[in-house]
Amino acid sequence: MKRASGIIMPVFSLPGKYGIGTFGKEAYDFIDFLSDAGQKYWQVLPMGPTDCGNSPYSSLSVFAGNQNFIDLEQLIEEGAVDRKEVEMIDWGSGDVDYDKVIPGKKKILKSAYLKAYNSVKEEVSDFAENNISWIYDYALYMALKEHFDGLPWYEWEEDIRLREQEAVEKYRSELKDSINYHIYVQYLFFKQWDKLKKYAEDKDVKFIGDIPIYAAMDSADVWASPENFQLDKKNMPVDVAGVPPDYFSEEGQLWGNPLYDWLAMKNDGYGWWIRRIGAAERLYDVIRIDHFRGLESYWAVPATEKTAINGEWRKGPGLDFIERIKGWFCGIEIIAEDLGILTDDVRKLLKNSGFPGMKVLQFAFDDSRNSDYLPHKYEKNCVCYGGTHDNATIKEWLETGDKKEIEFAREYFGINKKDNFNFGIIRGGMASVADTFITQMQDYLELGKEARTNIPGIAFGNWKWKMEEGAATKQLAAKILKMTKLYGRY
Repeated sequence: MKRASGIIMPVFSLPGKYGIGTFGKEAYDFIDFLSDAGQKYWQVLPMGPTDCGNSPYSSLSVFAGNQNFIDLEQLIEEGAVDRKEVEMIDWGSGDVDYDKVIPGKKKILKSAYLKAYNSVKEEVSDFAENNISWIYDYALYMALKEHFDGLPWYEWEEDIRLREQEAVEKYRSELKDSINYHIYVQYLFFKQWDKLKKYAEDKDVKFIGDIPIYAAMDSADVWASPENFQLDKKNMPVDVAGVPPDYFSEEGQLWGNPLYDWLAMKNDGYGWWIRRIGAAERLYDVIRIDHFRGLESYWAVPATEKTAINGEWRKGPGLDFIERIKGWFCGIEIIAEDLGILTDDVRKLLKNSGFPGMKVLQFAFDDSRNSDYLPHKYEKNCVCYGGTHDNATIKEWLETGDKKEIEFAREYFGINKKDNFNFGIIRGGMASVADTFITQMQDYLELGKEARTNIPGIAFGNWKWKMEEGAATKQLAAKILKMTKLYGRY
């Protein structure tokens, strides 16, 4: 990656009058802001359809798109829905109110399907055929989920839960209209995304897409391809994913995802992963693999445990998998999220992969004064972050973080009491030797705890911050551009 910088901004955090950020005008405006600010990267969170808790890291599909990101203004302009119908819905105010956004969006998209599907039926069919490896299984899964009142697939009737052929054919016939609806929704998502991505390309802005290493248990992926996961005869996990106790949680993080059957995947030539990376490559210019260390070894926790404490490390696919991916996708750009408990084996895998790892400034200033996250220890081939979506904003860190760490950060970067702490930290990252510097939009806006994206280990109440209309000003863009040029990232 060339010397440059970028901003983390979840799509749902974009401003907009219909409750949640979308691929509409506000997304185009944000690309203009990035371009004016000299930023080359827009890092987004996973964009898959979410379920309970609304976490983008627990998606109903690793291939599909989140219907909430579909811009309704474009549907109004195309005549697919009526403006009055959209404006009659209570979308909530302030941060994202998912209890209002989700049913409201579904109602409008159902209306669009009834009104406009036949006029684009041929285009939808072409889209489906170009995504045949996942779209039909996903649409059937979603139709079944509605049919069974939102229950997870492992609580459906046994014949369809286990995908017995007769049951699959039966439901494909009975739920044909619902299946077509879900294919139509995905057609809209990718149509609007492709248009937005082309605009970003013309503005010389690249997307960094974050993909979780694991698939959710209640997902079309596990239901449709159980052979790729460590499941018992009833397709239930014996052990699940997580991480042991670390700086985020004393009990570790019990994610609950089913673990991969890496041997079965290897014997298949990692076909499922090749399809997954291929889908991500279509969406993004750069792919950030979340929990990269799980490719070297992963934390396995018995499914009966309530915390992640009582687990064990097991060997992952390692360099064999990475070389397969690099061989298949020549020139692919990947960022390795190498945070967490690192061993010499993990460091060796990262080095052999050639991928840039991550350096988070908020982790740099512990009592040892010897952290690998201190900028003077960086190699060029890394990405420096002020903070990620899992971190406090810089302002919140200043207000609630360890006082000794804050004082060390001030001393290290020469930030005196009269200086702006946020921009002092950002300057330190910008000035570092790291090829790429990225921080959250909240940090440029100098927002505190109220704007935090996620608190790890807390299942509910996250993923809802929305930027205020007009917050990304020309003046702020000019300020960022000046700093970007000063440190040779433009």
